[in-house]
Amino acid sequence: MFGRKAAAFAAALAFSSVSVVLPVAAQELKIGIKTEPSALDPQFHTLNPNIQVANHFFDALVAQDESLRPKPALALSWKTVGETTWEFKLRPNVKFHDGSDFTAEDVVFTYERIPKVPNSPGPYTIYTRSMKSFEIVDPLTLRIHTNGPAPLLLLDLAALPILSKKAMAGPAPEGKTTAEMNAGNGLVGTGPFKFVEWQRGSRIVGERNDAYWGNKPAWQKIILRPLSNNTTRVAALLSGDVDMIEDPPTTDLAKLKSDPKITLEKAISNRVIYIALDQHGEPPIGIPDTNGKNPLMDKRVREALSIAIDRKGIADKIMEGVAIPAGDLLPYPMGGTRKDTPVDALDAAKAKKLLADAGYPNGFSITLGAPNGRYINDLKVAQAVAAMWTRIGVKTDVDANAPPVFFKNRDSFKYGAYMAGWGASTGELSNALKSLAATPDRAKGMGTTNSGRHSNKAMDAKLEEALVTIDDAKREALLADASKILMAEHGLIPIHFEVSVWALRKGLTYAGRADQNTFGFDVKPAK
Repeated sequence: MFGRKAAAFAAALAFSSVSVVLPVAAQELKIGIKTEPSALDPQFHTLNPNIQVANHFFDALVAQDESLRPKPALALSWKTVGETTWEFKLRPNVKFHDGSDFTAEDVVFTYERIPKVPNSPGPYTIYTRSMKSFEIVDPLTLRIHTNGPAPLLLLDLAALPILSKKAMAGPAPEGKTTAEMNAGNGLVGTGPFKFVEWQRGSRIVGERNDAYWGNKPAWQKIILRPLSNNTTRVAALLSGDVDMIEDPPTTDLAKLKSDPKITLEKAISNRVIYIALDQHGEPPIGIPDTNGKNPLMDKRVREALSIAIDRKGIADKIMEGVAIPAGDLLPYPMGGTRKDTPVDALDAAKAKKLLADAGYPNGFSITLGAPNGRYINDLKVAQAVAAMWTRIGVKTDVDANAPPVFFKNRDSFKYGAYMAGWGASTGELSNALKSLAATPDRAKGMGTTNSGRHSNKAMDAKLEEALVTIDDAKREALLADASKILMAEHGLIPIHFEVSVWALRKGLTYAGRADQNTFGFDVKPAK
């Protein structure tokens, strides 16, 4: 599936700046991460900070390389047996951290637990809806029967770390609860590190799994330190308190690049920063002066808000070059994207006319929700968008909160407009469209992060057809058509794709990833 495009994506988009490095003693690696996970239960919340931490302790059947191509992990190989059955040969002699054997029973337990996890703000059922039943042929052979053709099953499985059935045993329907796992109870995987402790707000600690089936980490111990403040994160790197940080602030990149003790790694990501507009109907949310009418239901208003945004100005000035203006939910040439996708150009005069034509010659007031500290320069970008909207008469206030508060508000439909980000873990548009833009339907696993409640039946039809189309070219054409519909009606407003940056002390190397994840086990001392 990724053979045709992954290499092109890596060549066209990934780039890095690597300094000459010196060998270091591989004992302890300290990483300053931008956002603390909301939970250590790897099935609780489909949030990138949670995902990257889970990957240190757990493995999935399928892994993805830095360009998102699938590769074997706990599954050595796989094949299709007819249109609706996949057979997986599991890796032999793999041990969980407690010494117990990894078998097909652990895989089935893991997948069957997902819909049982209560109160999930971002359920993992988005990755399991294609699964109908499981057949254990023998301890190391598993068949997954699907509800029709499932062309993206491999990449769905890459998002599902395998738990230990034995370690997770408990009286609750899901076995060990999320609260118990957050305390370390049941947090037993097969991954490169064993869990040691989580001191909230301070650190997450792991020790090397010397019995690991794969390449063993260079580090005996790893410490992930949540440092949400940009200045603090950079200072920690420069002082030697940490060895590596993710997302250094753009204002410090020139300084870091010129520092002989620092190495920068960069990669254009699969993460789009976008604005969702509430389209559930009346009354509007966060719009007090339209007499109960929701202007965001009008395509002309949505278009006006989009073309009022100076994307190039944001990328050049606010993002200082670590962003690319976006006209879609993924950058070309990733799966389903179009080379000729237009990016809405700034046209304030046309935006004002569209508002007038829609019946709002004097504009209206709105609140734009945004996280503060989740994405690169997220607050600054939200403030810039608010100023641009205000210039066309849409008087905009920004309600910015710490990421956990923002996501809770967003998922509770408290914003009429909000700015967020999404990284398509599959490297294909189906992931973003299914999550962000499809008509919300939890039974189908559709629209699970569509808190603007956008709905277009024509787009849904194209997407649903694509999701059962095995042929790559046909599926990608359907996804391109679905995206055309979404972009033409401005159902979502893409702003830019992030360019991810990691800063490391000299003597370390890291291959930047399109999915923006920071994996300590991939950090290596230079040879």
